[in-house]
Amino acid sequence: MTVKQQWLVVLGIVALLGGGAFAASHFLKDELTSVTVGSDAPGFIAQTLDSPAKTKSLTDYRGDVVVLNIWATWCIPCRKEMPSMEALYRDLGPKGLKIVAVSVDDAGSEQKIREFVGEYGLTFEILHDGAGTIQGIYRTTGVPETMVIDRDGVIRKKWIGEDDWSSPGNRALLEQLLAQPKS
Repeated sequence: MTVKQQWLVVLGIVALLGGGAFAASHFLKDELTSVTVGSDAPGFIAQTLDSPAKTKSLTDYRGDVVVLNIWATWCIPCRKEMPSMEALYRDLGPKGLKIVAVSVDDAGSEQKIREFVGEYGLTFEILHDGAGTIQGIYRTTGVPETMVIDRDGVIRKKWIGEDDWSSPGNRALLEQLLAQPKS
């Protein structure tokens, strides 16, 4: 093999690897990007429990401080943390905090979700994503998972599992974010 042929083989391999990397980054970009503290919160679409249901998205909360909770009615840790979310909402909702809890229960579970909301006396926004699409968008590993999103749409806290959302630490973070002016 001549030197010229060797260089052509090397260039061919480099072109093939470069094309593969481009294709992977183009077609798999959602799978390659992470949803972490400091990253922009990805958009999502979910339905209200109204009849007829209305579609809501993250853009409906633009400029607000949002606690985005991904949960399910069958999830025991979700049941444990909901009262603390309600306590937090009752205290900080009047100051502008939005809590948006997106249920990933199967499609057709709206009545079960309504019963859950009634059982726990939840007054914050409950949405339903029967296809569970939000779990892929936010790269969740299970339920519950919660993101605190600031007024600029940046994730400031990501929590996997249940938490005491009315704890002093969580309240301090949210009060700090609520004190920042709307842009």
